[in-house]
Amino acid sequence: MVNRTLIRSLEDDNLEDELNAMFGDSAEEMLLDSLEDANKQFDVNQIVEGKIVEINEEFVVVDVGFKSEGAIPRNEWEEGEAPPEVGQKIKVLIEEVEDQHTNLEEVRNMISLSKRKAEKIIQWETMMSSVQEGQVVTGTVTRKIKGGLLVDIGVNVFLPASQVDIRRPNDIGDYIGRVVQCEVLKIDEARRNIVVSRRSLIEKQREEDREHLMAELEVGQIRKGIVKNIADFGAFVDLGGIDGLLHITDMSWERIGHPTEMVSIDQEIEVKILQIDREKQKIALGLKQKQNNPWTNIAEKYPVGTTVPGEVVNVMSYGAFVKLEPGIEGLVHISEMSWTRRINHPSEMVQIGDKIDVKILGVDPQGQQLSLGIKQTQANPWDDIMQRYPENAEVTGKVRNLTNYGAFIELEEGIDGLLHVSDMSWTRKISHPSEVLQKGQVVKCRVLNVDQTRRRIALGMKQLDDDPWHTTIPEKYKPGQLVSGKVTKITNFGVFVGLEDNLEGLLHISELSDQKVENPEDLVKVGDDIEVRVLRVDSDERKIGLSRRRVDWTEEQHRVEAEKEQQQIQAKVDKQAELKGGLGSEGPLIKPAE
Repeated sequence: MVNRTLIRSLEDDNLEDELNAMFGDSAEEMLLDSLEDANKQFDVNQIVEGKIVEINEEFVVVDVGFKSEGAIPRNEWEEGEAPPEVGQKIKVLIEEVEDQHTNLEEVRNMISLSKRKAEKIIQWETMMSSVQEGQVVTGTVTRKIKGGLLVDIGVNVFLPASQVDIRRPNDIGDYIGRVVQCEVLKIDEARRNIVVSRRSLIEKQREEDREHLMAELEVGQIRKGIVKNIADFGAFVDLGGIDGLLHITDMSWERIGHPTEMVSIDQEIEVKILQIDREKQKIALGLKQKQNNPWTNIAEKYPVGTTVPGEVVNVMSYGAFVKLEPGIEGLVHISEMSWTRRINHPSEMVQIGDKIDVKILGVDPQGQQLSLGIKQTQANPWDDIMQRYPENAEVTGKVRNLTNYGAFIELEEGIDGLLHVSDMSWTRKISHPSEVLQKGQVVKCRVLNVDQTRRRIALGMKQLDDDPWHTTIPEKYKPGQLVSGKVTKITNFGVFVGLEDNLEGLLHISELSDQKVENPEDLVKVGDDIEVRVLRVDSDERKIGLSRRRVDWTEEQHRVEAEKEQQQIQAKVDKQAELKGGLGSEGPLIKPAE
């Protein structure tokens, strides 16, 4: 073993020569063994006290009682901190100690030290002696990191973002620089980590405040609160420990589209307590209830039948809402917008913002509803319809619409008359109005009837001319007369023959031939020109009976057949009279079959 009194300094240039003189070639090995024994007194990550022996631009050299000094970078002394001084004693952390050496030159840099880490460990150990889980601590938020904030309580502790407040802030970075109180949630000594919560303290305080507040609250009270959150349906107001809901319908007597029109986040407002559910701890608040209800005495302010000005504030598919004053609105139903105009959507009549006059049609104070009318502020054109469109008057109109049963003729805006298909022609058989008319066509008609109550006008087009069935047709077509015509239509009961434009006669299947005919198309085709004899002309029924099998008959044959038909008719009349319990009749009651 080396005599320690002979080793004056590792920096002594004559040390190696002296050792060799004393102990020969084994001197170096004996010295290293001695140093190894000394190293055993120092552990890595151990905090020891040392003395500053040298300061240069890059390092501070510290003697920790080892065979060589350790070096600490100058940047471990932060700006604003007292600078190091030679002879100053400081505590340092041993970061690394080399335990293998090949020559004496390596012993000069054997220890790596850290002042900053030593201070942090000392701070941590000091903190651990005074902090425990559940304890309330105070610190300053220093910076924002992933997942939360760092709070300096003497050491940096972690405040998760979810634990910053009851409702997570939009930007937790706003808390940097603020002094906050937190509860210690968890201490991890192995990792030297402390997790704290500000939210838990707030929740505990709010619970205490909530119990106290719930005991004080009563329906009807006026309370101050802070708007904490806003949704489409309303706003949540903090009354001092418990939130109440201020529904959008309780914000204003007027119509509002969104709660932000009335309140904003962090705004202090006064509200009225409307309802309290102490079991569920739910509170309903009101803002508009602080003012008088404008619906009070509404029937006196707006009596039915009066006309008042208003503003259109909303348009729906079924009508328009009109504001008469702040908080008072009424509905004009689509059916109350025009006496005559056909409206598919209220927007065809009014737009939001329009200033209009309306008539009060109905008042419901309990339901807070007003029924309004626009058309009632104008004269009803149907009131004098009889004077403007008297029966038998000749009128002109435009074809507005065609249906299977007729055409609607617009006489003026909103006033239509119906031209039935049966009133379009005296003689022509019309299956659909489109055979005669088309939309937009201007036509002349005659007023047949006006129903003011049901708001209907019946029109006729054929009535513009005399009825040919009582004038020209009976004179032109007489029974027994031979005429020519063209087959226009074939049915299972006979053939229609066109005698002239818009005038047809019926050739019954029994009058096609002397032989029994099963199918008329076996004898004639549509478009065939044929000669027929007129059997009868019925002006009341507007029918002409024709016969083809009688074309070549003599007058005697016609006379005999006529008598035969008359006898058959009389026999039917007598039978009917007998069934009724009566006798006789003035003339035939049943017309000959066609």
